Amino acid sequence: MTKEELKIVFMGTPEFAVETLKALVENQYQVVGVVTQPDKPVGRHGSQLQAPAVKQYALEHGLPVLQPEKMKDPDFIEQLRSWQANLQVVVAFRMLPEVVWAMPEYGTFNVHAALLPDYRGAAPINWAVINGETQTGVTTFFLDHDIDTGRIIRQKPFDIPETADVEYVYDGLMRLGAEICLETLDDILAADGHPASLPQDETKAVHAAPKLFKDTCRIEWGRTAKQVYDFIRGLSPVPGAWTMLKAPDGTETMLKIYQTALTNLPPTEKGSVSRDKKHLYIGCADGTLQVESLQLGGKKRMDAVSLMNGMADIEKYSVV
Repeated sequence: MTKEELKIVFMGTPEFAVETLKALVENQYQVVGVVTQPDKPVGRHGSQLQAPAVKQYALEHGLPVLQPEKMKDPDFIEQLRSWQANLQVVVAFRMLPEVVWAMPEYGTFNVHAALLPDYRGAAPINWAVINGETQTGVTTFFLDHDIDTGRIIRQKPFDIPETADVEYVYDGLMRLGAEICLETLDDILAADGHPASLPQDETKAVHAAPKLFKDTCRIEWGRTAKQVYDFIRGLSPVPGAWTMLKAPDGTETMLKIYQTALTNLPPTEKGSVSRDKKHLYIGCADGTLQVESLQLGGKKRMDAVSLMNGMADIEKYSVV
């Protein structure tokens, strides 16, 4: 089959997936339709609906869009089948039932933001940074019954600098994901739909990458300074690591911390807050972190100096 004959259905939702869809469109692949999540309520009262980033891009480029509530809905299955795709490409979407992923003659492949089988799950980029990894990458693999377990087609590594936050890694993997998708399509076309692929080595499935929830993002000051440092940058800027700032009178305010730096200062009591003229510090299990960027509940993000200027007695507070 030629590139011009290949019919592709693209499935994805967030900005991360748009880069790959854009690569398909700009490289003249025949995208016959796009599947994405339903619009989500936004605003104070949820009175407005916001379209997913993938839908916005698809509509701007005249691509048909389906937004099923349930992936096994008979009407959706019938509409999907009517597109007569030879192949489906999935990036940052949701788990698919067999009736969907097995539909095209060439199957369905996923672009996953990790070097599988390590970091299977919904939040591989965050967890790689949280765990202090120095390298991650992207993987293309054929979907099968279990999530993120199918045969691997291609992988591309990506280095994580020690100071990088999750936004840096997200942007890098977003671009790398588009590249590996195009390379995988070349493989599929060259092999008439059946490229070389390898089963995943289960001995390398060391880390999980589960979905992040609010409680997951709470900072544990009883960990080492390096662990807390990695945790914060692994959640920065979104969804943001948080703690509670406790005043001398016992009242507590939520505090998000976006950027810190490791120091050589001697350990202080975990959760204790200290300062000098230009720096704010918080104690961890084995050392002291310098806080550089943060946000009090109800306030805008600010640097630590701005916080100290507004809270002259900040050293009387603690974090819990």
